[in-house]
Amino acid sequence: MDMKGKKAFIAGIGDDQGYGWAIAKALAEAGCEIIIGTWAPIVRIFTNSWDNGKFDESRKLSDGSLMNYLKLYPIDASFDTPEEVPEEIRENKRYKQYEGYTVSEVAAQVEKDFGKIDFIVHSLANAPEVKKPLLETSRGGYLAAISASAYSFVSMVKYFGPIMHEGSAAINLTYLASERAVPGYGGGMSSAKAALESDTRTLAWEAGRKWKIRINAISAGALGSRAARAIGFIGAMIDYARSNAPLQKDLKAEEVGSAALFLLSPAASAITGVVLYVDNGMHAMGVAVDSPTLIEQEEPALT
Repeated sequence: MDMKGKKAFIAGIGDDQGYGWAIAKALAEAGCEIIIGTWAPIVRIFTNSWDNGKFDESRKLSDGSLMNYLKLYPIDASFDTPEEVPEEIRENKRYKQYEGYTVSEVAAQVEKDFGKIDFIVHSLANAPEVKKPLLETSRGGYLAAISASAYSFVSMVKYFGPIMHEGSAAINLTYLASERAVPGYGGGMSSAKAALESDTRTLAWEAGRKWKIRINAISAGALGSRAARAIGFIGAMIDYARSNAPLQKDLKAEEVGSAALFLLSPAASAITGVVLYVDNGMHAMGVAVDSPTLIEQEEPALT
């Protein structure tokens, strides 16, 4: 797919392991220019790693060149405008060195620097109480998860929509816990993903009519990224998927990147409001085939 001359703003890249990085690389392979939004507290860690060559192997494209980005913006998508940022955040040493890290300010700066862009990618999620069961999650923890992981996408579409070309597209990343119970995926994150998918459909209608922008989501399977390891049981989830998904293989970040490239490209020009599963088919399963209960039974013949 030829994406030369296109520009994508990808929010949520903090290292070279996650789906945001894989999407950036897939777009770069197709010739798209990359603009990065990194959570303000880890910007220095990311840029130091980049400058010191720690990502060089991961940056390699198929033609031997290295993926680059036009500009990196510190961002905290929990805040829409500077007036919303609490004093303790503004004065925190991890934030104080930056200006303009709210969603509206970043969108305005991107427009100032590059004019209109073509794609936005929301690869953001955070829940301060993610290791707590839902019944033990506080109201504050629940609302924080919804704010950082779901409303942040609404905010991005709201503020970036006016600076996107007609026919542009936006995607977010969700997870099967939005519609199935996944014990251990707590702190309100399952609720946030459900809200994110619902918002995807509503935004597809509203942004489609207002700006002719397509809005889609990718429901990705388990990946052992730094962010996923914060949940605490990602290794077990990967093993579970390998044993029980229709396709018995580990999911690769590049596979999600390829799906994102398709959804953002003109090849998907009539696709909007969709949640696309990229999980080796795990979403289709109703039982765990490696369960001792099933293993004890005689396996039916496949014809």
